[in-house]
Amino acid sequence: MTARVSILGATGYGGGELLRLLLAHPGVSVVHATSRSQAGTPVGRVHRNLLGLTDLEFSAPSIAELAASSDVVIGALPHGASAETLGACLDAGLKVVDLSGDFRLRTPALYQTYYKAVHPRPDLLDRAVYGCPEVARDAIRSAELVASPGCFATAINLALLPLASSLVGRVQVVGMTGSSGSGAEASEGTHHPTRAGTLRPYKVLTHQHVGEVVQLALQQGATDMALDFTPVSAPLVRGILVVLTAALNAPVNTEQVERTFREYYASHPFVKVLTSREPECASIAATNFAEVRARATGDGRVHVVCAIDNLVKGGAGQAVQSLNLMLGLPERSGLEWTGTWP
Repeated sequence: MTARVSILGATGYGGGELLRLLLAHPGVSVVHATSRSQAGTPVGRVHRNLLGLTDLEFSAPSIAELAASSDVVIGALPHGASAETLGACLDAGLKVVDLSGDFRLRTPALYQTYYKAVHPRPDLLDRAVYGCPEVARDAIRSAELVASPGCFATAINLALLPLASSLVGRVQVVGMTGSSGSGAEASEGTHHPTRAGTLRPYKVLTHQHVGEVVQLALQQGATDMALDFTPVSAPLVRGILVVLTAALNAPVNTEQVERTFREYYASHPFVKVLTSREPECASIAATNFAEVRARATGDGRVHVVCAIDNLVKGGAGQAVQSLNLMLGLPERSGLEWTGTWP
């Protein structure tokens, strides 16, 4: 029996990726792709890669209609609006996966610090599971509400997790991202023609994903840890590449670091630990895979590079990974797309 899934806010890039993955998923059936502004419009007219592959149209069902026809809803809604809508879905008895930042942080105070708004449903924060399968697989399986990590946070988390309990002091990260990470609506700072020939830092030391990365690292045993993060708009459409340097509480060599990463990710099917070449965005584009390489610097620090697709492993794909776990399906189901090369 297939699970019935509704995608809320399905006209954006995240919604389009969810549709691409779930329409071909063997274990689910997409019953609604919601959009008030595009209600009645065929999905393939907005997401042209899906033209001819589905008869689904965008719709605007009520919460009661969603509850009657769905088993799970996946939200690809803006911050703030997401908590209110998905909170009502939870109240109606539906399981929820949220791609926004509304349920990632554990307290209303942290949410206000990083998202500059009062949380609309603080009563639900304790019910949310942070949806990083590489650390919370068992918790996700039994969750009613999964808060899928942010795109930058996903890449930084994967670079940090194997050594989280050994981290001390300030972690330095520079992360470069493609233009699709800014969403389907262009603005002066994100419009691709204005960024195609340059590298542009933005939200330096203030990016909202810092909070969830530090929160997870502290939960995994980091002590006295802080994160200095510089995000950079890069002249590509898809992909995130983060470069991280961190101090550890004991000296290590590269062989030890590589072994730690291999052992940590041995049971996690979407993380490729590299030792003979560098991670890059092209080979994992449009896939749910991540590439990671770690080294010791020789002075008590580690240097880690991680590459992901911001829309898949950093968005829709990771959400589907959590969906699989929630539904008791194989974790890789619907996600075994390989990248292209070149």
